[in-house]
Amino acid sequence: MPATQTARHPADASPPTFESVWAALQETDRIIKEVGRRQEETAKRQEETDRIVKENVQGMKELRESQKETDRIVKETSKQIGTINNRFGEIVEYMIAPNLKEKFREMGLKFHQASPDVVFSDDDNDIKFEVDVLLQNGDKAMLVEAKATFTTEDVKDHVERLKKMRKYADLHGDKRVFLGAVAGVVMTLNVKKSLSDILCK
Repeated sequence: MPATQTARHPADASPPTFESVWAALQETDRIIKEVGRRQEETAKRQEETDRIVKENVQGMKELRESQKETDRIVKETSKQIGTINNRFGEIVEYMIAPNLKEKFREMGLKFHQASPDVVFSDDDNDIKFEVDVLLQNGDKAMLVEAKATFTTEDVKDHVERLKKMRKYADLHGDKRVFLGAVAGVVMTLNVKKSLSDILCK
């Protein structure tokens, strides 16, 4: 005879009591309140996160605006400093130029003409340079670079300028002797030494 399994009849189960139903309702109510409390906390955290994000976005926007203003001020300041340096350079040139002929005369070099801001240009041979002060006589010319503050690079640049002058002169049949000099308000010992080293090469 095959084995059989007898199902338990609901009637065999004990019916719920008022206390068990009440306890279940109380637990359900507690769970609903806990879920509500957690949802409220989550909403508050989300509000705080949204506030922080909004503040950060505003802060980044203000930072960008501040950076733009800083960049504008730096650009304007650099432009003004450049203008001041140029004007100061011009003042140095015009202070020095009138006295150069006399100074070189004391050294035995006589120049009849002193011209500030002389530009040499030869487009065909790609030569262009400017001389702060050009002193001239019949057989010699002196290229003077005048600056408020001289650096070693300024000295090297002037040596290159003299090479361009020689090339320009040769291309245009100018057989004069070209000399170079520098004049500055401030020249450190290091710059003077580098000038001496360059001239002794």
